[in-house]
Amino acid sequence: MNIVIIDDDMLVTSALKAILEASGTVKVLEAGSNGSDAIKLYEKHKPDILLTDIQMKGISGLEATETILKKYPEAKILLLTTFLDDEYIIQALKLGAKGYLLKHNYESILPALEAVYSGQSVFGTEIISKIPELLNSVPKFDYTSYDINERELKVIELIADGLSNKEIAARLYLSEGTVRNYLSTILEKLELHNRTQLAIFYYKHN
Repeated sequence: MNIVIIDDDMLVTSALKAILEASGTVKVLEAGSNGSDAIKLYEKHKPDILLTDIQMKGISGLEATETILKKYPEAKILLLTTFLDDEYIIQALKLGAKGYLLKHNYESILPALEAVYSGQSVFGTEIISKIPELLNSVPKFDYTSYDINERELKVIELIADGLSNKEIAARLYLSEGTVRNYLSTILEKLELHNRTQLAIFYYKHN
């Protein structure tokens, strides 16, 4: 897979490049040091994944993510940061980033890239454990008002738990195609764009 790395610490950039390219499955096309670089280099390369820091001088990684996804909604952006910050996590989820990982978990970065490349969203263990606490503060939501039936609600719950379409299909004894159809219908009914937004919608309203 082809990726672009954005980080204002060149030592981190060099280390990531060395670690990831050593796997033989990742090619680092170019590296940048700020949000402006992220936007320019995404435009230039259209990488499979943009791996970017969040807190940088000038345009932040989150601001760059928002700009890129507005123009390229199919972009796969994985946020990598030293900060386990509640506001950052919520913003990342709302923007539609494909993942949020902490830099000290170097061993998890390659598996995360592979998961994002295959179409999944990835959030580190520390982030996943905080999502319900951050977002689950609203009384139980009436999904029937959106014409969501019981089976569709079960699909929503499993997506919010982080299961892939294949895992949901196995759990509910359905085909992956049927799960994809359920997901498309659910997103349309709730006026959402992707499974990450659906997960955050679920945690906000239950």
